[in-house]
Amino acid sequence: MSVFMIGLLASIAAGLATGLGAVPALFMRRRSRRMEDSLLGFAAGVMLSASFFSLIIPGLGAAGANGASEIQAALLVIAAIILGVLAIHYINKVVPHEHFILGQEGLASGSLRKIWLFVLAITIHNFPEGLAVGVGFGGGDIANGTTLAIGIGLQNMPEGLAVAVALLGEGYSRRRSFLVALLTGLVEPVGGLLGVAAVTAAASLLPWALGFAAGAMIFVVSHEIIPETHRRGYEIEGTFGLVVGLVAMMFLDVVLG
Repeated sequence: MSVFMIGLLASIAAGLATGLGAVPALFMRRRSRRMEDSLLGFAAGVMLSASFFSLIIPGLGAAGANGASEIQAALLVIAAIILGVLAIHYINKVVPHEHFILGQEGLASGSLRKIWLFVLAITIHNFPEGLAVGVGFGGGDIANGTTLAIGIGLQNMPEGLAVAVALLGEGYSRRRSFLVALLTGLVEPVGGLLGVAAVTAAASLLPWALGFAAGAMIFVVSHEIIPETHRRGYEIEGTFGLVVGLVAMMFLDVVLG
């Protein structure tokens, strides 16, 4: 099987983990904000760890392998990170979405209900994650791509649960809540396809793509997820969740990478 197909299938699997995380919502009766903040913190930790151990550090190595000096490699990856941050910042400004704590962002939402703005917010989060998985495989490093796919899949599970329980809280049926949560993860193969295609087409794009994906995820963590876990009185749980997610992803990267 080609690296292209492996990357695409891995990003699909990581996206489907969103639906797997939503499975408990089929049996839940109450929504625990403490648990939600802990799980979102875990997702933030996985994304932070993946950004550095699986994207930025390999990006520096890829730039060096292309002939760049240490200073040139650092400046290249820094530029790529900034581009990733600016790209997701622009998407946040344009696409209407809403967080239960932070409120509405993006352009005027028109007739979209608040709950669907929240679903759009999670969907925006998932795109750079799929991009990261695709880039990881596109560079030809199967071990690194596998680590990213597993880590992103793990952190997608609490996001899927968050979407499902939020919809349940708004009166949607369990079945529909699960299906919507599953669908939010299916944007990841789109990002994965773009990432693996770009890097496969031009190997010189690998350090740029790795840095770009890292910048996009760091923006999501700082601007979206962490503030959500620190506004309802459960910031300690969110912080411990972040630490657990970070060390879990670091362990996966060391063992599998």
